[in-house]
Amino acid sequence: MAGTTERVGLEERRELQSERLRDTVVHAYKNVRFYRDRLDEAGISPEDVQSVDDLERLPFTTKEDFRDEYPDGLFAVDDDELLRIHASSGTTGKPKIVGYTERDLELWDEVMARSLEAAGIEPGDTVQNAYGYGLFTGGLGFHGGAEALGATVIPTGSGNTQRQVELARDLESDAIACTPSYALYFAETVREMGVDPRELPLSTVLYGAEPCTEPMREAIEERLGAVGIENYGLSELIGPGVAVECREAQNGMHVWEDHFYPEVVDPKTGETLPEGEEGELVLTSLSKEALPVLRYRTGDLTSLTFDECACGRTTVRMGSVTGRADDRLIVRGANLYPSQIEDVVLGFDAVAPYYRIDLSREDELDRLALTVELTEGFDGDREALREAVLERLRNVLSVRPDSLEFVEYGTIERTEVGKVKRVYDHR
Repeated sequence: MAGTTERVGLEERRELQSERLRDTVVHAYKNVRFYRDRLDEAGISPEDVQSVDDLERLPFTTKEDFRDEYPDGLFAVDDDELLRIHASSGTTGKPKIVGYTERDLELWDEVMARSLEAAGIEPGDTVQNAYGYGLFTGGLGFHGGAEALGATVIPTGSGNTQRQVELARDLESDAIACTPSYALYFAETVREMGVDPRELPLSTVLYGAEPCTEPMREAIEERLGAVGIENYGLSELIGPGVAVECREAQNGMHVWEDHFYPEVVDPKTGETLPEGEEGELVLTSLSKEALPVLRYRTGDLTSLTFDECACGRTTVRMGSVTGRADDRLIVRGANLYPSQIEDVVLGFDAVAPYYRIDLSREDELDRLALTVELTEGFDGDREALREAVLERLRNVLSVRPDSLEFVEYGTIERTEVGKVKRVYDHR
């Protein structure tokens, strides 16, 4: 399944990207009123975009645009050409509706199969798919890609974790696809059932859909005795299948640039940032029919690396998402991201990978309370641990938590279905 474009030189890739970009801009301009109006307002015609070097001239697309054009104002094809419709969760307003033609679904299977292959999955392997099926793109995205690769799929969906453990053991699942928080919950359930997680046949955890710091990955790998491979995608572009880590290096996610063109911009100014500098990821679809997307501001904070990977792939790599531009917390005028706190607290062996952040306001002042779980059976000096954690937080954050409470293992609520919630803003 390996695509020849994964290892071609930059010049050859740029020629392909430019050709597909030209076609995409024409397609969007002719068939999507939104893009026709936006380009006309900017004084840009499709003929002005001849290569990826011209991409910065195009206006951004935002999540607000998706919601303003709800439900299908961004679709470029008629209803009778659609084979499937998915949607985002809509937790912050109307969901973002996305559509797929037959060719779009074939493309999705292709990039997901490519991602699974890069993760070390082989034809004949058994993939237990614990992502949610339905409107959420994760379940069907991994399912289609695994089948296209020639792997066997167990479509468990999310939840019913004891049954998941039994199936992984009895059907000898080689890999499980799920969110990082669910991978930890799965490992806990295995232990509660009296089974050693390392005795399971699982060799790979295909995780995504949530930010995952390196300490969180290490916890997943240690508890399940498997290799954790990060996947990246979003419904607005296609779903999972935009980027993936390779098993050889586990050092940044390869973006499938022949179908998705990445940029990193300053979240405030929108100016393109140089290689290695962190900013907001912007993606342009290069081969979508039903829903072409030009310069979509994902809100995800990351950086890009262009040097060749140890695996031999020449595609650009994006770093793990450190947070979202709209997840930024402002506490007493200072900026911080939940991932910064996670990276610190999970660096302590005495801390379990479960925490919550509570924000409140007292006497017109913001207060930040941090609750952290201790490892099972912890019998050390809590006060010494508290001082050590606070000291490290003080060195990383521009604002210190007003309180830090340690709680017994198993106290903080787990997430069996859906994405984990870490931040509770009561202000």
